[in-house]
Amino acid sequence: MPARILILTAGYGEGHNAAARALAAACDTAHGAGTSKIVDVFALARPRLNPFTRQAYIGTINRAPRLWSSLYAWIDRSNVVLRFLWLLSREQKILAQIIAEEKPAVLCSTYPVYAFLLFRLATAGKAIPPHYNVVTDSISINSLWWRAGAAGWFVPNADSAEVMRRGGVAADLLHVTGFPVPAFFGEQAGRLTPPDLTVPGHAPRVLYIINSGTHHAKETAHSLLEEKGWEVTIAVGRDENLRRELTALTAGRARPATILGWTDRIPQLLMTHHVVISKAGGATTQEAIAARCPMIVNQIVPGQEEGNYELLRRTGAGALAETPAAVMATLRAAFADQGAQWRQWRTALEPIVRNSAAQVIADHIMTPASVSVKGSALIVERVSFPAAALP
Repeated sequence: MPARILILTAGYGEGHNAAARALAAACDTAHGAGTSKIVDVFALARPRLNPFTRQAYIGTINRAPRLWSSLYAWIDRSNVVLRFLWLLSREQKILAQIIAEEKPAVLCSTYPVYAFLLFRLATAGKAIPPHYNVVTDSISINSLWWRAGAAGWFVPNADSAEVMRRGGVAADLLHVTGFPVPAFFGEQAGRLTPPDLTVPGHAPRVLYIINSGTHHAKETAHSLLEEKGWEVTIAVGRDENLRRELTALTAGRARPATILGWTDRIPQLLMTHHVVISKAGGATTQEAIAARCPMIVNQIVPGQEEGNYELLRRTGAGALAETPAAVMATLRAAFADQGAQWRQWRTALEPIVRNSAAQVIADHIMTPASVSVKGSALIVERVSFPAAALP
């Protein structure tokens, strides 16, 4: 049976895929299994090249952050994407084929470039259903997210909505829903919590998530494992050598220490630890918020990740510590006086927790009013640049 909701994503950053998965699960739960379908047109169009372009993207943001910062700013203020859309002709063709085959009632994209491809299809006379953008960045939002138009935008917080409103997006098209996270966070809220630090004998629990390209990863991990009074969990991803090295250091500790490779238990870990240390990735930051787990940001990719940390800074729900020594000092301060600083952080998270975002978005896009809109007309009507600018 063709999917009624087509969710378009891309593997350039885990936030896009994480939001897509959570939204798809919510759509299927609300409207029946098979209601939604996730598609990565970029992977389908160039199956051999796509892994290399993703690696090049990750390599650039990790190894040349200043270059990426300049590139991000240039894309934000220029029409470079418009001039080079012809390079995505294969992606555009495959997207048109998928829409024709699936005949979805609604399109949702968690990656901004799709809006430009849909615009080109619409102006070429193709029938395009209503298209919504699920914005996966906070505050430092590139104009790519709105310049090609949409039937509406779902944004993670009010501050992000204000940025887009100032960028020219009509207020009635902006929906502050939160970032789509797995239903697990809402279902387990109040059930899974870290130990009460005011109770004698309860130790702080620290979760460290090591991403590819994380600076000072080994040094930070060693410092955490030297702190004998804390319970420590370190997720090293697919770095098997680092996992073995750190596992050897856990022997003889008075408090438990767990070294994990790749794991799908991050939601549970976030909900049962007092603090998470990680770079300010979109998915990690938003899932930490959903878990009410204060975050110590130890690395920020210039551009899209700056807003993720800025959200935490504005709300007073975490800290920035970019060296192993700074991480340890920040943790010790947070856990002092029976966790007084930690409790302030956790309380500050409450106003920005929106664990039902995926369900709210699923319900919104499947209302009769949403699916009856003529998508092609709407896409053309909402662009913020002249059609003549398109190649």
